[in-house]
Amino acid sequence: MPQTDALPANAIEVRGLKKTYASSRKAPAKVALRGVDLVVPRGSMFGLLGPNGAGKSTLINILAGVVNKSEGEVRVWGHDIDAKPRAARAALGVVPQEIVADVFFTPRESLEVQAGFYGVPKSERRSDELLAALGLSDKANAYVRALSGGMKRRLMVAKALVHNPPVLILDEPTAGVDVELRRQLWEYVRKINAEGVTILLTTHYLEEAQELCDTIAIVNRGEVVACEPTDQLLRRLDTRNVVVTPAEPLPAPPALPGYEVAGRPNGAFAVTYRVGHGSVEQVLAAVRAAGVGIRDITTEDPDLEDVFVAMTYGDASRPAPTAD
Repeated sequence: MPQTDALPANAIEVRGLKKTYASSRKAPAKVALRGVDLVVPRGSMFGLLGPNGAGKSTLINILAGVVNKSEGEVRVWGHDIDAKPRAARAALGVVPQEIVADVFFTPRESLEVQAGFYGVPKSERRSDELLAALGLSDKANAYVRALSGGMKRRLMVAKALVHNPPVLILDEPTAGVDVELRRQLWEYVRKINAEGVTILLTTHYLEEAQELCDTIAIVNRGEVVACEPTDQLLRRLDTRNVVVTPAEPLPAPPALPGYEVAGRPNGAFAVTYRVGHGSVEQVLAAVRAAGVGIRDITTEDPDLEDVFVAMTYGDASRPAPTAD
């Protein structure tokens, strides 16, 4: 893993980044990024979230050198992507959303070829080490086309690490994979992060981002609408839920003036109130005033999904669409 002396304070720095895709006969010009400012500290586990079309993929593709920016400044590991493009790209390992597999190679051959692309001397290659770390040792000499989808995803992570990059971008790495693979992958990602690798993660699964990431940025319509430590971001939403289990079954949740009420499984219902404008005691008083006996209550703080929906769709009561 990367050494820790004489390293930049920030793994990624983005200033005033804009991207406009030119018009064509089939589509008008499209503004994808509108002056994005973003700093990813060295050694962090950084989440990048946003709805479909928010600009996340464009940002990642600019970092990786796949898409040219329109305006702004981007540095990866201290290297300006315009002045030192090769150094900037060498500092990155990218695991894309799509599974890209060399189906006629074995996993070991795939890693050796990838290492060769980056000019890694044979004496410094870590193919077997990476295969073992990602649970692929027993498939090292099988053809990639025979691997399951989950194994191919693990192989893509290994390929992104062959040149020992200090920054790893994971673009929805667990989309469509089973729970056990997700657990194994996050265990390994936590390990390399603890060893100094900076992780930039996008994910469909907001609970993953909440559990894994120390800092989260939310992008919407080409702009960064929030970028804060995860615990601080969760405090942005000033609503709380009181979940009430009634003493007797109810045909429907009660109507409580001034509160939002939603049904929950097994006859319970949730009452939402705003911190500073109400309290648990006031909620319970309203429930009793509606003639409802109370058997049990629990309280819920907002989670990342609540914050995400509130900041990108403006209505925390609406379900979040799948993030891209």
